[in-house]
Amino acid sequence: MFRNNYGRDNFSDRGPSAPINVGDEYDVKIEDVGRDGDGIARVEGFVVFVSGAKLGDEVKIKINSTRRNFGFADIVE
Repeated sequence: MFRNNYGRDNFSDRGPSAPINVGDEYDVKIEDVGRDGDGIARVEGFVVFVSGAKLGDEVKIKINSTRRNFGFADIVE
């Protein structure tokens, strides 16, 4: 009768899914800096926090985690 959806990673029934997937790689420019110092890039308008990146950096990133409205990535060496 009632369903528990806690812990689900699929949000497709609550809105559009992220345009990125874990493991995807992109060439991006860091457009801003988050409050914790991570670089912020956008992929198809989708916000991605990039650990260790600085404002103005042009880097290749690999997505390591996604959420409904944003994602996280690391710089590919």
